[in-house]
Amino acid sequence: MRVHVRFGEGPRVKRVEGKNQHLAAGAAALLTPAAVMAGVLAAWRICADIGLTGEFAISKGFFSHWQVWLVVAAVLQFLAFALNRYGVRRVR
Repeated sequence: MRVHVRFGEGPRVKRVEGKNQHLAAGAAALLTPAAVMAGVLAAWRICADIGLTGEFAISKGFFSHWQVWLVVAAVLQFLAFALNRYGVRRVR
């Protein structure tokens, strides 16, 4: 005995641009405060070098330099900017 099961046609799969825009906007919202914190760490390290504040928390290693924290802040802010542009653009 043969049983034939007939399925109806389902919805077609479409390529939609920008389907993760809400995720990009959320990530951009989280990256901006992280960039601010990296900038604060850079300022803290500069002030510690001058002698205006106490000792910096990271005294040795790669992350003990203010230049590293400044670059990290700039990169995080650029990523937030790029993700925010992607997250708010309109799909036609």
